[in-house]
Amino acid sequence: MSEKISQTDSSAVLFKRKGGTEYQRTCRLDTTHAQSVLHVVGTSLKANLNRSAPPGSKFFSVKCTANVKYSVSPTPGETSHLSPLPLSGNSVLLISMSHASQEEAEEKLSVRYYDKKKKDLGNAVLHLTAVEISLDVDADRDGVVEKNNPNKESWKWGPNGHGAILLVNCDSEKTQDKTPDSEEVRISRVSDLKDMSLMVLRTKGPAQLPKGYKLTMHISQGDAESVRVFRARSSEVVKSSLKKLFSAFVKDYPLVLSSEVLSQEVPYLGGSGEMNFYVEGLRFPDKDFDGLISINLSLLEPISEGIPETPIFTDKVVFRVSPWIMTPNTLQPLEVFVCSTSDNYQFLKGMKNLVTKNGCKLKVCHEYMNRGDRWMQDELEFGYIDSPHHNFPVVLDSPRDGALDDFPYDVLLGPDFGYVTRVARRRDVSSLDSFGNLEVSPPVTVNGKSYPLGRILIGVAFPTATKGRNMTKVVQDFLWAQKVQEPVALFSDWLHVGHIDEFMTFVPAPDRKGFRLLLASPDAGYKIFRGLHNDGHGQAKMFDGVKNEDPVTVDDILSDETLRAENNYVQSCIDWNRDVLKSELGLDDDDIIDLPILFKLLGEEDEYRAVAYYPDMVNMIVLGKDLGIPKPFGPKVNGRCALEAEMCSLMEGLGLNCTFIDDFASYHKLLGEVHCGSNVRRKPFDFKWWKIEL
Repeated sequence: MSEKISQTDSSAVLFKRKGGTEYQRTCRLDTTHAQSVLHVVGTSLKANLNRSAPPGSKFFSVKCTANVKYSVSPTPGETSHLSPLPLSGNSVLLISMSHASQEEAEEKLSVRYYDKKKKDLGNAVLHLTAVEISLDVDADRDGVVEKNNPNKESWKWGPNGHGAILLVNCDSEKTQDKTPDSEEVRISRVSDLKDMSLMVLRTKGPAQLPKGYKLTMHISQGDAESVRVFRARSSEVVKSSLKKLFSAFVKDYPLVLSSEVLSQEVPYLGGSGEMNFYVEGLRFPDKDFDGLISINLSLLEPISEGIPETPIFTDKVVFRVSPWIMTPNTLQPLEVFVCSTSDNYQFLKGMKNLVTKNGCKLKVCHEYMNRGDRWMQDELEFGYIDSPHHNFPVVLDSPRDGALDDFPYDVLLGPDFGYVTRVARRRDVSSLDSFGNLEVSPPVTVNGKSYPLGRILIGVAFPTATKGRNMTKVVQDFLWAQKVQEPVALFSDWLHVGHIDEFMTFVPAPDRKGFRLLLASPDAGYKIFRGLHNDGHGQAKMFDGVKNEDPVTVDDILSDETLRAENNYVQSCIDWNRDVLKSELGLDDDDIIDLPILFKLLGEEDEYRAVAYYPDMVNMIVLGKDLGIPKPFGPKVNGRCALEAEMCSLMEGLGLNCTFIDDFASYHKLLGEVHCGSNVRRKPFDFKWWKIEL
């Protein structure tokens, strides 16, 4: 052993924790027995020299082998490198090792104590074994699990942020007798691994840990309901299993941590080893869960038989669960979903023509599944989840639970297609819990704050209402907890059905903010009808040729004072929402287009609520530049519907193509339209949610 007085540069090899602090562990010295100490490379051992010194000790000296570094604090004054150092009450020895040991106890450090005459009083010997231990995740979000990222213990939003990302494993690898994979007790197929986040335990050191030492992985009780961890038995098993991608059952991924197992010993691989773990999210952020999860790995030291081990080193990683993200009309359509019923042949014919022209896929839900429930928009909302290594669509099932209730689970849930729902008490569910009342804006910037994934829009009762319908709290809590598309509450309870898609939608545009907000406008409707009257078309008829519908002339509409009063009320409700949307989405009047649509009120006494007077053209389906619009059956001038002509004029100026779909008998008369009867799965955003500045 070479003798050293001071090694002041040892801090260069100390492991830096968050904030730049060093991970130090207190180590005892004993002059009566030599001690075996397991040391983790990148940390330091801290020994109080005075506490272990024999009585009468005034000086000390230190010797160590080549792989051991040490420093003394306070730093001694000038002294010969051969002379013992003065011992004070606060003398501290910091010990570290620069690399892992190949054999157990192959390194050594000794501290010798002397009295005031430099007489030898005793020698404390440490036999040191160094190991490297690192629990690693993709903390820099590049799809690769790097070694010992200094930011792995925390999570930060933004383009310069850090922290690993976790997906809720809510799809199903099974296609028969399926349940979400997060509810399966084991990994049933190797293909399920891509839905999980890789976590790697990297170790380096002797073939075995010293007797009694062990590695334990653990989570808190609070995180246990939100995460599970599996491991591969060995790297060889992983490689062989990947060849069995379509095997029906896999036993090579034992469960390590779950709500029932908060702590479990994990193998130490001798030499230079890596062990893969697969981390699975079990639930989405919600009112009682912020989405953050910590996983810990501790090295435990034995004290004596019958006495619990103590942790001497802990490494920690932090994940954030991906939020559920909605997709606005401005994103590329991939699949259109509609229902087939005994009476909607005309509607289906129009939808098929539109989808064929657009080039996306049409998925028809037949009567054996929909059981007569045609409101595809109201039953579900399409979204997705995303991580650096994988993403997939996830359907949010509404609590309305109509006859279509089984469709999202039985048909959509499958490999790489997830499912989530929120269950509400039946007495709390109203029409406002149908997802025609749930939309999302395109990306916007509001007063300098960017919403690159848009903002969720929901309809509720008017703020001053003493009674009224609201979207149920469990759904609102879920939507707010996703954070990345901060919701905006609109007033929709004035509508009989109560859905915001009855008075608003978005379409893509080539200029300004890249979209336009379309709003229903009785004022715009009356302007069209007054223009027709002034041009001598007062006797032109609404609903002309519509089966079982009495025609109404333009002059009849203009002379109906009750209808005018009702539409004044409707316009005031829409104007209130217009002001909210302008404020919350950062819009100008030039970003908004008013569509000519009239309403009428249904109900009794103070329970009057509005429905569309003729097919509600704002309730459209948007497929890129192709719009599927309810055919309004408006008054004709020179053989052309005046309402259709106005709609085409407004939309074609944006480069959009209008297709009018006859939904009168099968949807409009049932208080819904094209949008209510359809749904669209869209391509996810290119923008990554974790880059948002919050």
